[in-house]
Amino acid sequence: MEYIFLVIILILSVVIHEVAHGSVANYLGDPTAKYAGRLTLNPIKHLDPVGSFLVPFFLIITTGIGFGWAKPVPINPYNFRDQKYGSLKVALAGPGSNFLLAIIFGFLAHILPLGITVKSLIISKFLERDMEAISNLFQGNFIAPFFLFFSLIAFINIILAVFNLIPIPPLDGSHILFTFLPPSLGNLKALLNQFGVFILFFLLFVFPIFSHFLNFIINVTFSLIIGAYSSG
Repeated sequence: MEYIFLVIILILSVVIHEVAHGSVANYLGDPTAKYAGRLTLNPIKHLDPVGSFLVPFFLIITTGIGFGWAKPVPINPYNFRDQKYGSLKVALAGPGSNFLLAIIFGFLAHILPLGITVKSLIISKFLERDMEAISNLFQGNFIAPFFLFFSLIAFINIILAVFNLIPIPPLDGSHILFTFLPPSLGNLKALLNQFGVFILFFLLFVFPIFSHFLNFIINVTFSLIIGAYSSG
């Protein structure tokens, strides 16, 4: 049941991410996403069978961490009024929306009137996937489920934002990199566009640095949520 819960949070987060891209593009003069009916929070318009269901379920079941993607919104950068930085602004909109969600729900989580011991136990037991212990912590405490819910929204959105800022195609970070990449490095851009997916796969599933980085994000995010409240 907890897997379905995580996938729902993930789907809603990636939908908001894509709508943010399309909304900023529309504001900058490109209505492509609008005409395609993609400026909507209706998940059906955005879901990708592989990225929104198969990959998240596989990763959550095997690692306990939810990650996935929605169908990219269609964008035509030649319509932007700002030809120099239009693509940069659109690229930043997606991770920016996830950071905003993380800040809002992280703040809500750490101001909830729960003791730091209870909060720490809820987080640690969830990471251990000890749902029986979590159920016991929830008994007679209607605030505790909200703490876990808000914390997971913050965590998943931090992961989405940071991951999408990696400067490798097709992630948003590549558009940021290409905005400032000098013309003399055009071969590097072509190389990344051609092999970016393979490089990304290597970083995710072969090279251990990403798992270490993920653990770092987990620790920092939950420490801020719990620690910010305890220091108040």
